[in-house]
Amino acid sequence: MTAPGTASISAIPDPVAIRARVDEALAAFVREKAGGGAARSLPTEVVDTLEGFLFAGGKRIRPVLCVLGWLAAGGSPEVPPPVVRAAASLELFHASVLIHDDIIDDSDTRRDHPTVHRSLADRHRDRRDPDRFGVNAAIVLGDLTMVWAAELLHTAQLSASRLGGALAVLDSMRADVMYGQYLDLLATACPTEDLERAMEIVRYKTVSYTCERPLHLGAVLADADPRVLAALTAYARPLGEAFQLRDDQIGVYGDPASSGKSNLEDLREGKHTALVALALENARPADASRLRVLLGDPELDEDQAEICRDILTATALPQVEDMITVRWEQAKRALLDAPFPPEVCAALRRIADAVVLRAV
Repeated sequence: MTAPGTASISAIPDPVAIRARVDEALAAFVREKAGGGAARSLPTEVVDTLEGFLFAGGKRIRPVLCVLGWLAAGGSPEVPPPVVRAAASLELFHASVLIHDDIIDDSDTRRDHPTVHRSLADRHRDRRDPDRFGVNAAIVLGDLTMVWAAELLHTAQLSASRLGGALAVLDSMRADVMYGQYLDLLATACPTEDLERAMEIVRYKTVSYTCERPLHLGAVLADADPRVLAALTAYARPLGEAFQLRDDQIGVYGDPASSGKSNLEDLREGKHTALVALALENARPADASRLRVLLGDPELDEDQAEICRDILTATALPQVEDMITVRWEQAKRALLDAPFPPEVCAALRRIADAVVLRAV
C-alpha cells in the first residue's frame, strides 16, 4: 500500500462505490464463515441471522468515512483491499453494537426488520421461553460479531506498523462507545435538565464512534501526520454532534415507514437527550412535571406521545435545530483550510449535508 501526498487527485470513489466494495468484503467474509474452518460447527442460523442483519440496509457511514480518512491523508484513490477490509471491520463492529443496543432498548425493529433477538426468538417459538432464548442468543451473536470484526481487521494483510496504528485508534473507539453506552444507561428513565450530560453521551456514543475514529482509522493507514488528524477531528466532532441531535429528533418525530424504527421507543425508554434536557429546563412547571411522568413509561401510548411531542416542540425543538445548524456550519468551516485534496473536502461536505438534511 502506498500513501502519496495530499495534492489534488483526479478522481475519488464516491460513497456508493465505497459501500459496494465494503459489502463485497463483508459478503466474502460471511460466506467464509458459513463454509469452512471452525464455523462448520456453528448452526446455520447463526451466519444466516448475521447476514440478514448486515444486508438489511444501513448507510455504511463508518466505512465510508474510513476510506475518506485514507484519501484525506493522501492515500491512493485506487483504494487497496487491505484498507477496504479494515473499513468493513467497522461495519461488523457496528453490527455487534446494534445487536446489543436493541436488547438494551427492548426494540422490536431495526431498519424495518425484526431485531436480532426478536428474529432468533421467532425461530424458536417451540421453546419453553423463546423470548429469553432470543435475548441470550443475540448477546452471544453480538459478542461473536465483535470477535469477527477484529478477525477481519487482523486478516486484512496490513503491515505490522499500520496494524499497530489501527489498533490504537480502534481500542480508543471501542472504549468510547462502551463508556457512552454506560452513561446512556445511567441517564435513561431519569430525565433532567442536564444538557451537558446529554452532550457527553453524544460525544462518546456518536462523535467518537461514528465520525472521528473511523476517519482517523483511514488516515493512520495512510501514515497521516498530526496536522491531518487534527483537521479530521475539527470536522468530525461538530458533525458527530449534529448527527446525533438529528437522530434524536427522528427518534421522537420520525415516520417509522421512513426511519425503519418506532418513534415511541425513545420516549418509552426515557432517553436523556438534548431535546429532553432543554424541554425540562424551559417548560412551565406543569408541563415539565407532565414530561417527567410520561417519559420512561413503557406503556406510553400514541396519545401520550403526542403530549410529549407538543411539549418538546414548544420548549426545545427550535433550540435543538439551532444547535444542529451551528455544528453543521462548524464542520463545513473546518474543511476550508483542511490539508486534504479538494475532492475529499467536497465529499466530506456532501456527507455533512446528507447527515443534517435527513428528513424528520
